[in-house]
Amino acid sequence: GPRSRANEPKQIETPTMKKTLSTNDIANALRDDNNAIWSWNGALALAEYLEEYEESTGEEMELDVVAIRCDFSEYDSLTEWAEGHFGSADKYCEAIGINFAEMDEAEADEAIRDFIRDNGQLVEFNGGIIVSSF
Repeated sequence: GPRSRANEPKQIETPTMKKTLSTNDIANALRDDNNAIWSWNGALALAEYLEEYEESTGEEMELDVVAIRCDFSEYDSLTEWAEGHFGSADKYCEAIGINFAEMDEAEADEAIRDFIRDNGQLVEFNGGIIVSSF
């Protein structure tokens, strides 16, 4: 006949407690991730970005340093990102439409900035940039 469920263990819901993190707490957690190499300024800028994102969406986020490490990378400059993303200066100039014969460095940086913003997230800070994967 039908099997009795009387002896099966009951699912016990484990209560969870939330902790509100300060900007410095988030930056420290990012820096404590041994598989990431965030600078202090980069970690702080990314923490501020994540807080602003949470505020703008109205949804609480769970701090997941592994997911953040996979989703974002830090670079010293827009040019460093572009060379890494496309493989060479020639390739990124062609892909983004940069012509150094007609553009100065600031205009080239603006073209890279626009490309990143059109395709992902860009966080700029004193000492570098952070770009989301795309």
